[in-house]
Amino acid sequence: MGSKIMIAGSGGQGILFLGKIICQAAMLEGKNVTWFPSYGAEMRGGTASCTVVVSPDMIGSPIVKNPDTMIILNSASLSRYQSRIVDKGYLFYDSSLISNGFERKDLNVSAVPSSKIAEELGNPRLSNMVLLGAFTGITNVISADSVRSAIDLTVPSSRAEIKQKNIDAIERGLEFVSGQKG
Repeated sequence: MGSKIMIAGSGGQGILFLGKIICQAAMLEGKNVTWFPSYGAEMRGGTASCTVVVSPDMIGSPIVKNPDTMIILNSASLSRYQSRIVDKGYLFYDSSLISNGFERKDLNVSAVPSSKIAEELGNPRLSNMVLLGAFTGITNVISADSVRSAIDLTVPSSRAEIKQKNIDAIERGLEFVSGQKG
């Protein structure tokens, strides 16, 4: 069965990169994928989102109206998109930045303090990778090994330190949700 994922936040939070890593990891597993970015005219601070479809079957459209999974990095995106998640869908959000919340009670929610964890790792821009680890650990859409390989393929060797920081952040996200998986 496939998965329809929406990732949303502000420009500069690595929203599009997160979507690309999910796609790369899924392709490494032989799955079909689409990636559909959307962002405001601003370079940083404007709105950014993307949808990703992962499926063992052919995908008819990259458009996702009602995702089964959302990864949200700011309050504005949570307010704007939460009504679109399907019943019993998954919601992953940065609880370091989003304190008041969501109105839906019919979701599988993982409140991950991803910005705080990223700060502990020494780089606040790693919040997206912490949430990727949480997503990977809970949903099983893609494997952690495929995500690590996708980072290895996507981040240039000349940026080995950044590559390792991304992997460390993913590991921390996996650790955070390891007790929540059900």
